[in-house]
Amino acid sequence: MSDDLLKKVISHSKEYGFVFPSSEIYDGLSAAYDYGQLGAELKNNIKQYWWTAMVRMHENIVGIDASIFMHPNTWKASGHIDAFNDPLIDNKDSKKRYRADVLIEDHIAKIETKINKDVTKAAKRFGDSFDEQQFRETNGRIVDRQKQIDEINERFKSAMEAEDLAAVKTLIEDLGIADPDTGSRNWTDVRQFNLMFKTELGAVSGDSGVIYLRPETAQGIFVNYLNVQKSGRMKLPFGIAQIGKAFRNEIIARQFIFRMREFEQMEMQFFVKPGTQEKWYEYWKEARLNWHKALGFGDGLHRFHDHIKLAHYAEAATDIEFNFPMGFKELEGVHSRTDFDLKQHEEHSNKKLRYFDPETQESYVPFVVETSIGLDRMFLATLSAAYQEETLEDGSQRTVLRIPAPLAPVKAAILPLIKKDGLPEKAREILKMLQLEHNVQYDEKDAIGRRYRRQDAIGTPLCITVDHDTLTDHAVTIRDRDTMAQERIPIADLARCVQEKVGLAQLFNSAS
Repeated sequence: MSDDLLKKVISHSKEYGFVFPSSEIYDGLSAAYDYGQLGAELKNNIKQYWWTAMVRMHENIVGIDASIFMHPNTWKASGHIDAFNDPLIDNKDSKKRYRADVLIEDHIAKIETKINKDVTKAAKRFGDSFDEQQFRETNGRIVDRQKQIDEINERFKSAMEAEDLAAVKTLIEDLGIADPDTGSRNWTDVRQFNLMFKTELGAVSGDSGVIYLRPETAQGIFVNYLNVQKSGRMKLPFGIAQIGKAFRNEIIARQFIFRMREFEQMEMQFFVKPGTQEKWYEYWKEARLNWHKALGFGDGLHRFHDHIKLAHYAEAATDIEFNFPMGFKELEGVHSRTDFDLKQHEEHSNKKLRYFDPETQESYVPFVVETSIGLDRMFLATLSAAYQEETLEDGSQRTVLRIPAPLAPVKAAILPLIKKDGLPEKAREILKMLQLEHNVQYDEKDAIGRRYRRQDAIGTPLCITVDHDTLTDHAVTIRDRDTMAQERIPIADLARCVQEKVGLAQLFNSAS
C-alpha cells in the first residue's frame, strides 16, 4: 500500500459519488467531508453489519441513541475537561503544528518499513523454506532496528507517564525528526491542547451556558447505564451499544477521512462483574478481530497494537490496526475501563450507579470493557482494500471495487440488453421485485460492456441482464463482479439467488 493508492481512492470516491469535499462550491472546509449517494449507502451497510453483530446476535446487548449535547458536568466527571489533551509541537520555520506522538509514531513506522523490506527480500531469496519468525529474531540488522523501536517506545512511554513534555521534545530532537513538509528541525516546546469543542446553550453568553460537543459517544452510555439496566431488567454481564457523531478539535486533521473533526463512532460498553474483566477483555479482542476478518480483505491487513501509555481510565488497552495506504493505523480500540466512569458519575451526580447481584446479595459498581470503532475509518479501510486496477485477458483495463457483497452500496444492476422490444419493461418488473429488499439500479444507456465497467467501478456485485430469450424462457443472465463469470437463472429463483449472494448472512456464516 502507498500514498499513491490513497490519492486514487480519494479521486475515485469523488468521481463516483462516495465522498465529496464539504462546501466545495465555497472552496471547501479543511478536514470536513460529505458522503455522497453511494457513500451514504456504504456507511449504512457498515452500520448494519456492526449493529447486527453487536446487538441482534447478542441477547445481552441492547442499543441506544443518546443526545449529542450533555450536561457539562458529564465531561468534568469523565476527565475530559482536565485531561482530554494532545501533545502538540510547532515548527518555528514552517509555522506548522504537529502532534508530537504522531511524529514519533511515523518515525517508528519508517523503521518498521525497513524491517519489512528486509523480510520480503529474504522471503523471495529462501522461498518455501523461509522461517520469518526465526529470521526476525536472528538477523543482526533487524534485531538492531527492533531494539531501536523498543527503546523509542520505552522513552516515550516514560515521558508521557511522568507528564514530562520536555523529555518528549528531547526525544524528537535526539531522533532527528524533521518537519514532514519542509525538513526543518527547529521545534518549539511540546504543550498540551484540549480537543473539546466548546459552545453555549441558549441565547445568553456566559460561563453558565457553556456546554461541549461530545468528544466520544461512550459517556452517553454511562449516564444511561441505570436507565437501561432497570428498564430492560438487564443482568450482568450485559452491554449497551451506540452509533453516533462525535467531535474533536483535531489540530492535525488529515489523510482524507482518516482523521476528521466531525466523525462517527460505533461503540459498545460491556458491563461485567469486578474480577471478570480480564476474561471479557480477551473475549472482545478475539470477537472484534473475527468481525473484521469475516469481510475477507486478506491476510496480514490487521494486527493488535497494545497502548504504550494507558488512558487515565484504563487498566488494559489495545488497538486493532489496519494496513491503510499510509501504513498500519488504529481502526478499532478495545479497552478495559475498570469502574472509573461509573464511579466518577456517581461522585459528581450524587446518584448511585450500582448493580445489585441477586446471586451474591451484594451491590457493586460494575467494571466495563469497551469496543470502539471509527465508522469513517472503517469506510476508508473498506475502500482501500477493495480498490483494484486490473488488466484482463483481452488486454483491456478495468477499475473494480471488490467491496464485500453485503456491504456494497448497490447490490445488483438490472440491464436490458437493448432499449426496445419489451426488454426495458421486463427489466423494470425485475427491478420492482428486488428493490424492496436490496438497493438495485436500472441502467439502459450504452453498450452492455460499458455498463458492466460502470458497475465494477462502484462495486456492484451482480449485473442482471434481460435479453430477448428472457421473454420466452423467463430467465436472466447474472454476471459476477469478481470473476466476471455468467450464469443463467430462472426469474422465479432470482430473489433467493440474489439474497444468497449479497445477504448479510454470508458474513456471519464465514465468521462461524
